[in-house]
Amino acid sequence: MGQSKRRHFTAEQKSEILRRHLGDKVPVSDLCDEYGIQPSLFYTWQRQLLANASAALEDGRARRGQKTTETRDQEKIEALEAKLAKKDSVIAEISEEYVELKKSLGEN
Repeated sequence: MGQSKRRHFTAEQKSEILRRHLGDKVPVSDLCDEYGIQPSLFYTWQRQLLANASAALEDGRARRGQKTTETRDQEKIEALEAKLAKKDSVIAEISEEYVELKKSLGEN
């Protein structure tokens, strides 16, 4: 009653296996025998690769623009957080003065 051990391949391993087929023209059957995988698994990986190929081929300028936008957004968040902290400080100070004033008026 042998238990089959499931092998887990990293993204790098999967891409290397697919690269060997697509680039080096190694037959799928040879790769499946070498790595102990079913052809259906290989073809699943290939479908995933092709479905996400547009991300790999995305224009680098668009990615840089996105990062620039993310950086600007982060800077804006940090500035707003600093402004909010300053307001909290002012509110705390005014509240303290109000309590002191109320106490002094109550003593009169």
